[in-house]
Amino acid sequence: MASERSSSGRPFEDMPDVCYTTFIVPMPGGHRKEREDYWDADFHSLRSMVTLFEVVTMSLDIAPLFEPLPIKHRLLRNRIVMPPMVVNRGVITPEGIAWYERRARGGVGMVIVEATRVTRFGRELTVENLRPLVVAIHEAGSLAAIQLFAATPEGAREPAELSMRAIDDLVDAFRRAAEICAEAGFDGIEPHGAHGYLLNRFFSPLQNQRTDEYGGSLENRARLALRIVQAINPICGPDMFLLYRHTPVGQGYGLQDSIRLAAALVNAGVDILDISPASAVAPADLAEPFTRLSVPVMAVNEMDRLDRALEALRERRANLIAVGRGLIADPDWPLKVRYGRFEDILPCVHCDDCHADLRQGRLVRCSQWKEEP
Repeated sequence: MASERSSSGRPFEDMPDVCYTTFIVPMPGGHRKEREDYWDADFHSLRSMVTLFEVVTMSLDIAPLFEPLPIKHRLLRNRIVMPPMVVNRGVITPEGIAWYERRARGGVGMVIVEATRVTRFGRELTVENLRPLVVAIHEAGSLAAIQLFAATPEGAREPAELSMRAIDDLVDAFRRAAEICAEAGFDGIEPHGAHGYLLNRFFSPLQNQRTDEYGGSLENRARLALRIVQAINPICGPDMFLLYRHTPVGQGYGLQDSIRLAAALVNAGVDILDISPASAVAPADLAEPFTRLSVPVMAVNEMDRLDRALEALRERRANLIAVGRGLIADPDWPLKVRYGRFEDILPCVHCDDCHADLRQGRLVRCSQWKEEP
């Protein structure tokens, strides 16, 4: 498929970042003069690349989406994140690398690579075969994170099935995976603690039937998540950031319990809280309570609907928005929003065909495609 083009006829990937920092992103104080100097020096070339229509349609209402966000020593170029989604292409295959590179090239600030079992690291996944994935994402302009999925060699699904030795081995597996990811060049690491999977089941008082130090009280049910974060945090150091994905209301627990967990996670070193799902009544209303914990909060739930994404950011219910299926449908969603080409966005119609592909082990595709973008 030919490259998507701006209304000026130039391919999106040929449009320099100075266009969006000049027209869309109100940079933090202290950068204004530098911006004006660049504008004065390069006004004619900028004008030739961005038509008057594009500039006029850049309503200030979308500015929050394109504000850079500094985290540790890294800078996200905007507030749009591709969340982790398994698409049955692998993460080190040419097809998998191309998938992630294409979404990065579409303009997101950060790509989070799909949930990857910690038991695969050191055997199937190495520094050497992960590095091309990271390089591809970086060269396309995005930061690269990866979601680590709790798995045991025995395939345990319930907290009660893990021996104390198995718990220790699981923590060590997260540590080993983090070390490999750090050396491969990833900017961030995210333990998957949501959606009823193993770490989330440990936190659930209904699903965790243990009677030892990993079950019963909230502190005990949070212990495994905290041990994992504490094991990863020293590996991250001052440069890599540590995310944690959590479901705010789950089996037998509510928001207040989740906030207590999140506060402990932040205290242990988490830099970004990934709340999924993040909405009940209003966009990111379930994420908003976590913004009081002094770290950026990411919200997911139909954020490809621009009104919802902007409301979440404008009302300060979240600092980052994750566009999932919208980026499956149209990898250029960020660029098309950025350049005012709203009518050209290929929308997710919520047919669930992509999820059916996932369940059946097929390559995840969008029913809206005529050909893969």
